[in-house]
Order: sequence, then structure tokens, then C-alpha cells
Amino acid sequence: MPAFRRALAIAAAAATLLPLTACGSDRPSEKSPQAKAAKGFPYTVENCGVKTTFTKAPERALPMNQHATEVLLELGLATSVTGTAYLDDKVLPKYAKEYDAIPVVAKEYPSKEKLLAANPDFVYGGYASAFDPKQGRSREDLKKSGIESRLNIEYCTEGSSAVDDIYREISETGRTFGVGERADAWVAEAKKTIDGTAAQLKGVKPVSVFAYDSGDKTASTAGGKGMANEMITRAGGKNVMADIPKSFTDASWEQVVTRKPDVIMIIDYGSTTVEQKKKRLLDDPALKDVPAIKNKKFAVMPLSEILVGVRAPAAIERLALQLHPELKK
Repeated sequence: MPAFRRALAIAAAAATLLPLTACGSDRPSEKSPQAKAAKGFPYTVENCGVKTTFTKAPERALPMNQHATEVLLELGLATSVTGTAYLDDKVLPKYAKEYDAIPVVAKEYPSKEKLLAANPDFVYGGYASAFDPKQGRSREDLKKSGIESRLNIEYCTEGSSAVDDIYREISETGRTFGVGERADAWVAEAKKTIDGTAAQLKGVKPVSVFAYDSGDKTASTAGGKGMANEMITRAGGKNVMADIPKSFTDASWEQVVTRKPDVIMIIDYGSTTVEQKKKRLLDDPALKDVPAIKNKKFAVMPLSEILVGVRAPAAIERLALQLHPELKK
């Protein structure tokens, strides 16, 4: 899939930060007004093998993928975002006004030159492909340019993730930007939502699910690692490709037929519509005996909802209601 298959990489950018205050005076009356904002600093975090100590919050962040952008907007950091890049689908309505006010640096990933021109002091990658060394955007190059970075932790561990990774992602990002209390409040609410869904599903028999991303000769699907598999499980499903130790992988249509999923979860993104994907599946004679096809049982999840980000808790609940419509009141 385009969002997951792009070459691994890291980002480069420019702009060495200038000191906030002049040297030589420590009198209280001459302290920078931003000194108060330094609560919680210095903050040291190790992210995907890169250890960084922040002495203050980033002021000109460039999130390179939609779910990274939405994390910052959810944490109330719109004024700290200098630009955005690469939407997978539409931002949530709650973020639309703030998002529309932020410059779009590139439709997909910006070139090194465009990234530098945006003058960020922090680059936040949602996918590893945000930091492509072949494009001059490696995290090492970024650091040399005086720019700090973060990669969503779903891509630190080869796609092995759980909801605890969501909590950690939001917490660490919040502390990086000096809004740890906001992040903690979000995590507390997210836990309530996820625990509430688990309570609804207590005693409910899981249904077998095949995640269909794209593909014709073979099917791009979710394996047993990554957030997509985690969401299926927590929504009362059982991923029929969970034995494949990857977050996303290719499967043969023979495997789909053999594993007989009860529901097909269509991942919605890009130029191919949900209806086009459904038609491709329903029109394939090889799939006619698959229970999900015979009974036309589909669930739909936007790509932006099956990632380690702020959408996931509510998305798990929405998926649960699609897999188990009997739970709807």
C-alpha cells in the first residue's frame, strides 16, 4: 500500500535555532517571558534508537503524515505547527479549521529543499518513509541541520504494536512539547473508551476478519503485527492472517478462500473507492464461497484510523459495532 510501502527513510531540514535570550543577565526582571513555558524541561527521550534532550518545546514543527499532524492538533499545538504534508484521507472535522490554516508543504513528502524552506525546528514522521535518506531526509541529516525529530513508535519495532504504544506515543509527544498534562488527560480518556469497548464485547464470540487493503493478483492485507491487527482483536475479531509476522503483507487469494473470513474489513484510502474494492471482491468467482462474500459482510476503516494515533480508541469502538451489529442499541 502506498502509505506503508514507501522506502524507509528520515528527514533533513535546516535552521539552527537562535538563543531565546541575550547572555549576561540573570536578573528576574530580564528573564525571557518564555522561561515559564520551560516547565518539564529538560526532557530526554529515546525514540526509535535516537536519544534527544529537549531544553524547550519545539516552536516550528513539521508533521509529515496525517496521523502525526492530528496528534499535534489534538494536543492543542496548532500554533506550533509551521506546515504539514501527506494526507491519507480527510482530517477529522474537529481539526479542519486549524488544519486549513496551516500551510501544506507538499501533497506527499516534501523534497529536501522544500522541507528546508519551511524552516522547521522539529520534524514528526508518522511513517518511517518520512525519513528517506535517499531524499536527504534522514534523521541524522536532520540533526546536522539543527532540527530534532520523532518517528511514530509503530515503526520502531517492525510493526509490533499495541494500545500501550498509543498511550506512549501521545505521552512522549506531549512532554516533548511541554503539554504533558494535556497528553495525560487524553490518555486517561482513551483508556476509558477502550475499556468501555472491551466491556461491551465481554462474552461476545469473535468473528473472523480479513483486512483488504488493495491488490488484484495478490491481496495486500494486515498480518499479525501492527495496529490493524490490534484493532481487529480489540474490536471482537480474529485476523485470519495473524500468523504472518508482519504489520502489512501480501496474501494469496487461495489463503483467503481457505481461511473463510466472516467479515472483510476494507481499508479506505487513496483513489480506489470502497465501492470499487467491494465490487472487485464480489465479482471474483474464486471468492464466491467465502462466507463474507456470500453474506456481503463488510466493515470499512479509513487508513488514518488503523494507525498509532489519536483516532484509534474511538475507531476500535466503531469497528466493534461493524463486526458485531447486535451491540448497537
